[in-house]
Amino acid sequence: MYPERHYQVVGTALPADAIWQGLPNRPEPAGWTHEEYLAAVLEQEVVARNASGARNRIRAAGFGASKTLDEVDWAMQPPVRDQILGLAGDAYLHEGRNIVLLGPPGTGKTHLAIALGIAAAKTGHRVLFDTAVGWVQRLSQAHTSDRLPAEPLRLRRYGLIIVDEVGYLPFEQEAANLFFQLVPSRYEQCSLILTSNLPFSGWGTVFGDQVVAAAMIDRIVHHAEVFALKGSSYRLKEQSFETMPSVAAEQQQV
Repeated sequence: MYPERHYQVVGTALPADAIWQGLPNRPEPAGWTHEEYLAAVLEQEVVARNASGARNRIRAAGFGASKTLDEVDWAMQPPVRDQILGLAGDAYLHEGRNIVLLGPPGTGKTHLAIALGIAAAKTGHRVLFDTAVGWVQRLSQAHTSDRLPAEPLRLRRYGLIIVDEVGYLPFEQEAANLFFQLVPSRYEQCSLILTSNLPFSGWGTVFGDQVVAAAMIDRIVHHAEVFALKGSSYRLKEQSFETMPSVAAEQQQV
């Protein structure tokens, strides 16, 4: 006797409804042997487990918003399209390589970083996302609770860490030193994706020390794909200067 749909298949972690969906209720009408039928059930189990695991990894990453590569307006960034789509797999993660996205505000850096992070989660990698300021706060909390030496090692359990908005706010010296702890711990071991509105030449100002900035950049770019995004802001591409809310309000007051 074959199990009814409301039973759980022995040895699986999912309800029978999730596993048996799309399969015939009996092997004989489909012309399958019992072995072929069991293989199909187990294949469904693997697919369902992978989908569930990806959802959990995406939720735990802390993206805040879901962005995919399918949603990118490549007309705004045609020179980098093929290279970035080529990174949608996980080869760079297995090699411990980094991705750096540089460009003016509004050119899609955060969207691309999140989309690549979601792609990494779907291929089985643990991911963490935060702004540069957020990462400094995390490391500061670890320092306050005497966990700083162990924190970078703990974070190496994540195949990918995404650091968004490097350069939007300058760091105090102590904060810069804390952030620096993150980079060497992942060098040639695990991957980073960083976004910044500044070229590398401006990072010394952000971190308050040209030597620290140079050492950090050296480790980041040694094994990295660096993309310089250009163009106008995505958020403003359908607005002229005159239609921006602040300008429109000023004009109404005249």
